[in-house]
Parts: sequence; structure tokens; C-alpha cells
Amino acid sequence: MSKDDAADGGMTPDFSNYDFPYMGVPTFLRAPMTRDLSEVDIALVGIPFDGGVTNRAGARHGPREVRNMSSLIRRTNQSNRLAPLDMCRVRDVGDCPVHPYSVPKTVDMITGYYRELYEQGVVPISIGGDHSITFPIMNGIGHKEPVGMVHFDAHCDTCDDFMGEKFHHGAPFLRAVEAGVLDPKRTVQIGIRGSLPDMDLWKFSYDSGMRVIDMDEYWDMGIDAVIEEARRVVGDGPTYISFDVDGIDPTYTPGTGTPEVGGYSTYEALRMVRGLRGLNLVGGDVVEVAPPADPSNNTALVGATLMFEILCVTADALVSRKGS
Repeated sequence: MSKDDAADGGMTPDFSNYDFPYMGVPTFLRAPMTRDLSEVDIALVGIPFDGGVTNRAGARHGPREVRNMSSLIRRTNQSNRLAPLDMCRVRDVGDCPVHPYSVPKTVDMITGYYRELYEQGVVPISIGGDHSITFPIMNGIGHKEPVGMVHFDAHCDTCDDFMGEKFHHGAPFLRAVEAGVLDPKRTVQIGIRGSLPDMDLWKFSYDSGMRVIDMDEYWDMGIDAVIEEARRVVGDGPTYISFDVDGIDPTYTPGTGTPEVGGYSTYEALRMVRGLRGLNLVGGDVVEVAPPADPSNNTALVGATLMFEILCVTADALVSRKGS
């Protein structure tokens, strides 16, 4: 016993096994890392690909920096009292393979990877990467039953081919509907705003039956009504959450490829994700974190926090399904 131990009657706590946030090898949310899917209920996956961007690149570095900043996230959500790493087997499974020079090949690689997760009964939560990654994720998990979606973004991402290319970060949800893996009538898009090259850019969203809540309507409705509308649209079917950080005002998330002023705050973003608790959630992603555009690393911290919030409500949904 040390002198310090003797001085306090041997009651000094043992911190020898305590890891501070800046210690050790960073993993997503400090979860254990494994490649063995038999050990996993919810997989935390990085997709370091930004070959589909039309403006600022850098989102390929998102997964690594989000891993680093997620070391600051603690185990329990103070708001909803959920502790997802204690509720089920949450593991960082590393990064999905991608092709650095070919978007079509990357689409095939991501599709195959997520189909394997689906076949193993693993629920994925992913960090991109640009928004082009969400189409092949849906291709992997929605091929037997299309998913609904709660989509947070400044852009609808439902435009068609661009300069002869089908797969880019402005088209994932048109491609997903075409492939039959996304149900447009169970899709809500929240936060749409910004200037356009033409007024028909997001025509597909409206024509296909997606519920589009632009920022003007968002402010008119109020956050609680937006949450209720999202829940109404997706119903009780399998639902995916896709969160582009440019849905948030760039005051909070400057490190993104296509920033648009006039978005919601980080608190409003967290509040909306928490409001999805109780839905039949089958996966989610956070995309367009581009660390080179934000030396402060605040955007990566926002991305890590959103990942945690999505994990909380998804773990709760998984536990509910297993208990039913």
C-alpha cells in the first residue's frame, strides 16, 4: 500500500485500467473492434470514399477523424438514458472496401459488403464518405424488402445523371427508388434549402411521393411537428436514417462538401434523431464529414455525436424486435 493509500485508509480508487479519451487506439465510440460478424449485433462501419462529390472533396477522411473525435463520447445518453454498448453487441468492424478511382466499382463493392452484413443479421451504422455511398448500402440491406427513410439534408439528392454519370452524391435516392430498395412514399426529407441550377432539380422527390420539408416549412411547423410528420410518413415498416451533415447550418459544420447557410442547429438535429425512438430502425449513416475543410475538427465531433444518437435509437429498436 502506498503512502497515499495509507493516508485515506486504503480507499484510493484504482485507475490503472482507466483509459482517457486521448489514450489507446481510437475506434468508433470506443467500441471493441472485430472482423468476425458472428460477434456483432450492430456494426459501426467506415466508408472512406468521396469519388461522387461535385464540390469540395475530403469526405474520404471522414471515418478516420470521426473515430478520433468519437473517443469523447461516453457510454450513456443523458437525454434518453440509453446505453447502446450495454444493450447489444456493438462493434467497430473497420472500413468497407472501396475503389479509389471508380464509382461504379465502389457501388458494387459496398453493395456486396452490406449484403453480407444483412445475411448475417447485422444492423449497420456507417460513417462516410460522400452521400453516394447510401445507395449501395440500401442495395445491400433493402433488396428483399424496401426501406423507408428519414433523410436529413440541405439537398434532396434525387437528381438524375450528371455529365453522363449515374452514381454521384446528388443522385443516391433516385437510384435507390429505381432499384426497388427505397420506398419513396415512406421517405421524408428534412432541411432542404439553397440555390438551384434549375427549379426541377429535385422534381423526382415530389413526383415519386417523397415528403419534402424545406427549411421554410421546417420553421413554420416547429420541431415537434416535424418529428411527428416524419414518424407518420415512415410508419411501422423498416426505416433507415441518413444524415448529411450539410443539413445542419455551416456555423456548426463547416467541414462539408456543399455547405448551405440557414440550416438547423446541432441541438435541433439531436432532438430530431431522438424523436425517432420507437420506429422500426434497420440502419443509418452520417455522411459528408470533410475534415480538411474544418481545422477545428468540430464537424467530425458533430458527426461522431450524431452517430451515437443514431446508434442509441437503433439499438433500442433492435432490442425491441428481439423481445417481440
